Amino acid sequence: MGYTRTSYSTSCRNPEPKKSCTMRLLSNAEHQQADWVGIHEIICQLLVPIRTSTFDSLQQAGRILTHLNKVKLIETCRSVAQSKLSEGKHQEALPAAQLCLRSSKDVHGPRDVQVVPAYLLLAEANLGLGNLAQVTELLSLAQWAVLRSPEPSAHHLLHRNLGRLHAAMGDLEAALFNFANDIYLSSEEYGLDSIVPSVGYFLMADVFAKKGKMPITRSLYSKVAQTWHCHLTKLLQNDAPNVQNPNRLLEPSYDKVQRVEAHNILEAMLEFEQNSDPAQMALVAHCLAMLWFLEGDSLKALSFGSTALQASHLTPDHDLTQPIQGLMQLVQSLQTESPSGPDWSHRRFTGSPVSPPPQGFTRDEC
Repeated sequence: MGYTRTSYSTSCRNPEPKKSCTMRLLSNAEHQQADWVGIHEIICQLLVPIRTSTFDSLQQAGRILTHLNKVKLIETCRSVAQSKLSEGKHQEALPAAQLCLRSSKDVHGPRDVQVVPAYLLLAEANLGLGNLAQVTELLSLAQWAVLRSPEPSAHHLLHRNLGRLHAAMGDLEAALFNFANDIYLSSEEYGLDSIVPSVGYFLMADVFAKKGKMPITRSLYSKVAQTWHCHLTKLLQNDAPNVQNPNRLLEPSYDKVQRVEAHNILEAMLEFEQNSDPAQMALVAHCLAMLWFLEGDSLKALSFGSTALQASHLTPDHDLTQPIQGLMQLVQSLQTESPSGPDWSHRRFTGSPVSPPPQGFTRDEC
């Protein structure tokens, strides 16, 4: 899906022919380039043992190894597709998502619930390219598979993608219905205060903004901002006093896709709040300052911290002023200690202690 067969065809572009997967790349030159950049260059060598039939590969041990290689291929394609989608590179995500779906069907069967994530990835890539008919078909197939499974994550992600499809098609009521189901199911699985349902709240807020219902939009954005603020504050409360490299804080629970999604959500809300609600603007800017601090970028942490502090001063007795000041003091203290300048993201955790954060750094309400 997403490619059109033409008379143009060539073999794998691996510069080492002896190690080439011998895969034929179909369609036009533009699509071949997207395929190479999007996934093929990464998984070329992984395809060689999968696509090469030998006597050993036909034995039981060989079949097990081939199966494991196919599972690895699925995970690699899924990771690459998610990364490309988070960067807004939908055309480059398409080949990875297509291969992920083909491989998932090959390993699990076309109707197994484990194929659903691949359907959703390919649907999201096509949605970004405006291929709504293909999105509808893919989500219908995913929905059929989900109905046979009690797995909550498959259900909530399906509703999230259905909501996005209906929003793109202009059916705002259907979009709200699916986003509401996404929020309900993800809250059941991850908890009411989790950042996972907050994505559904954010998407629902966008729909209400399209309907011109700004008070509801602001209320939902406030919910999202509070959730993220509590989440990030807890990360800092638990780990900041004993870490040399703040980038390490996000490694256990955040991948690149989650980071990009967090930035996109928070920056969109900050732009929405410009020149309207100083208190909400301070909350969102403080979230971004904490997020950049956790990622190891002191300059951006200080920049958003300054924005948050200025906004908090516009609200009398704002309860975030002291925590914002505490975060900025912590960033500046690490800058002073770092021999490499303002950006410490390249440094490795050494186990040596760092001074505790200044008083007022944490926020007990969360």
